[in-house]
Amino acid sequence: MTGALLERDAELAALGSALRDAEAGAGSVVLLSGEAGIGKTSLVRAFTGDADDRARVLSGACDDLLTPRTLGPLRDAARSGATALAEALHADDRDAILAAARAELAGPGGPTVLVVEDLHWADDATLDVVRYLGRRIADLPAVLLLTFRDEEVGASLRRVLGALGGPSVHRLALARLSRTAVARWSEATTVTSAALYQLTRGNPFYVSEVLASSPPGDRVEVPPTVVDAVLARTRRLDDDVQAALDQLSVVPGEVDLPLARALVGDLAVLGAAETARVLEVRVDAVAFRHELARRAVQSALPTTSRLALNARVLAVLVERPDVDPGRLVHHAVGSGDDAAVVRYGPRAAREAERVGAHAQEIATYEPVLARASLLDPDEHAAILQRCCAAHFSLDHQAAALVAGEAAVRLREGLGDPAALGGALIPLGPTLWALTRPREALATAARAVALLEPAGDSPALAVAMAYDGLLRSTLDRHAEALALAAAALPMALRLGIPEIEGLVRVLCGRLRALVDDPEGFDDLADGRRLAAAGGHHLWVMFGYVLAVQDLWELGRWAEAVEVGDEGLAYASERELDLFTDHLLAHRYRWLGLRGDREAAEAGLRGLVGHRDGGETAGTRYCLPGLARLLVRRGAEDADEVLAWARDYADRADSRYELAPTGLAEIEHAWLRDDHERAHRVAARLEERLAGPGPARQRAELRRWRRRAGEDVGPFDGCPEPWAAGLRGDWEAAAAAWREQGLRYEEALELADSGEVGPTVEALALLDDLGAGPAAARVRRRLRELGVTSVPRGPVPATRANPCGLTDRQMAVLRELADGRTNAEIASGMVVSVRTVDHHVSAVLAKLGVSSRREAVAAAARLGVTA
Repeated sequence: MTGALLERDAELAALGSALRDAEAGAGSVVLLSGEAGIGKTSLVRAFTGDADDRARVLSGACDDLLTPRTLGPLRDAARSGATALAEALHADDRDAILAAARAELAGPGGPTVLVVEDLHWADDATLDVVRYLGRRIADLPAVLLLTFRDEEVGASLRRVLGALGGPSVHRLALARLSRTAVARWSEATTVTSAALYQLTRGNPFYVSEVLASSPPGDRVEVPPTVVDAVLARTRRLDDDVQAALDQLSVVPGEVDLPLARALVGDLAVLGAAETARVLEVRVDAVAFRHELARRAVQSALPTTSRLALNARVLAVLVERPDVDPGRLVHHAVGSGDDAAVVRYGPRAAREAERVGAHAQEIATYEPVLARASLLDPDEHAAILQRCCAAHFSLDHQAAALVAGEAAVRLREGLGDPAALGGALIPLGPTLWALTRPREALATAARAVALLEPAGDSPALAVAMAYDGLLRSTLDRHAEALALAAAALPMALRLGIPEIEGLVRVLCGRLRALVDDPEGFDDLADGRRLAAAGGHHLWVMFGYVLAVQDLWELGRWAEAVEVGDEGLAYASERELDLFTDHLLAHRYRWLGLRGDREAAEAGLRGLVGHRDGGETAGTRYCLPGLARLLVRRGAEDADEVLAWARDYADRADSRYELAPTGLAEIEHAWLRDDHERAHRVAARLEERLAGPGPARQRAELRRWRRRAGEDVGPFDGCPEPWAAGLRGDWEAAAAAWREQGLRYEEALELADSGEVGPTVEALALLDDLGAGPAAARVRRRLRELGVTSVPRGPVPATRANPCGLTDRQMAVLRELADGRTNAEIASGMVVSVRTVDHHVSAVLAKLGVSSRREAVAAAARLGVTA
């Protein structure tokens, strides 16, 4: 009896249902998971075999190479007849690849099944395509079938799986076979089923290998490992067959027939291995029946044999015009051929770079850099520069700095000023991201100085734009203006759209800083030009700066609208660049609007942590989180505020110093520490004296007045702060009410000096959960002679024996209803990471360690969906 599909009827039925839905135009993603050897491939083959006459089947697989093949499974699928996808892949155009992949699934003539196996070995570019298709699958007549080992899910794949949710996503987790199934499978053999199950625990591949390793009629010991079981079979084969297996074992994944013939000669030698079910021989390829079997054979090879066998594969592959460079690198490393690693590694890395697979780009350069003594110094420096840029794109700023500084040291020794200037360009933003602003400025200025003598060049225009942007964040407005004035004419002379776009982003940011409305038009033009040139990094720069400047002007709703536009741009292209920055402002907006639990959870999910865990998102989350916690009276408010103060001091930019200083002043005011409030205010007033948004100075002055200083509005002071500074609390409260900012409305009502408005302020603050401010207002009411001050509502968390907040109770209800984190996030209109934070908090408060235990606790508490 074959055990390949024992106890898999339910999974086959689910796949059949997904195909029927696709035939009706409703697509879905099927996530098929399980440990190695659990039978994922067998199930996929059974399904696609049945579906072959009802759907177009495109298949691809990820391989266990040193570094993954860039878009490897998509290239496999393209060879199955996906013409549009093949053309896009040939052009290495990332945006075109995404569009072509979608077009393949949307094609007429019936549904399409796209299978991607072993997704745990996928490169980042493949994962981008998977996520892109998964988000759009519901409207496509297609099934996207993804298999992976759940024990090998890394961070990148975990993020993709977390982003896939909703009714169009089906999760099938394959279980091991039961004792009964193992007994049925082994009933025609002499192997004792009890011993077989005890050792294999029902893993189908292990069971099959043990049974196959037992010659008919013999009672044998059960091999203690899968490796032993595989080798027990192969050692019974003739020497020439074993030699062929040894040769093929060093090639991960399938071996196409031309390569197989080149390696082993006449394929007839593989007949015995095929009969023994060690190998599968198809019309187009040869492969071990399972990757575990290939590894078992390879692991038994002496090192000298592995080196020689890999060298033979490499020698054949280098003669092929269409070979994947990642395979060349894999076998070059496997054969110990250092020269080949250095020759082919950069080619494979550049292919990864072109489609945005930066993690694979870096991983491919690692063996090259390990052999740096074979590199030309100029090429060595260029590789380090590319690694610096790749690390920056992944927000690995410390690693980016290490690579960038190493490149600069090499360039300094080569004596080419222009090349040195080019190497210095990315170090400015990297140092800025690491809160080392003075070094960032010095580095940016040095890059410009080195490049200027050679005249107009793209590198000089970029260097000047970066230098100007850095100076704009560090209150050096006049210097930034001078750089912009020189860079824009040069960009126009160069005629390169993305270069002009970057410079217009700088110009727009400088105009926006002084509240020039045309500044945001410049920023939009800059984004459009950068997009036309395909430079997504600079497009996202433009979005982040526009959102940041609108926020600082107090145009919060507009900031969120532009941020959502940027998030849509990133989502359409599966970009992660700077999305955390845009989400941070959305969460801060939720906090201003009163949804403080969602705001706190979102900001905590993005902010990183203080000891070595700061990210680029920390800059945009931390001041807002600190102020939110101060207003809520959170237990860690002092700790987070101290972190924000330290970060702002290191960043030395008004974008961090102003919101953090305002949070400090409010914190001091809430504690009646007016001396500290005045001290922080005086320091901040000095920093905000130069050009910049008037909103910051207005808000600072309003807090100074609350802390007891006799100050009024300045010329051009914006509303509603000006009304509050004039003592017109009614106008100020009404303006804040119109914007939906209830906390600010409450503070103005509380400043009325009248009982009625002050009672109204207390109700607002109690409803918002703003305990510290509510306590002040209660004291104020007593000072006004009110003898019966409302105690306020009993908090929901006090009424709940487990201390869950309202939002956490809502999440628990969703868990009880069986929803995934991605589905919960979609319903609550928050990020998956925010829901992850909520779920972790729920588990902690319930004292459980799994979702299943949380659901059981929900039942005990009477929580229903």
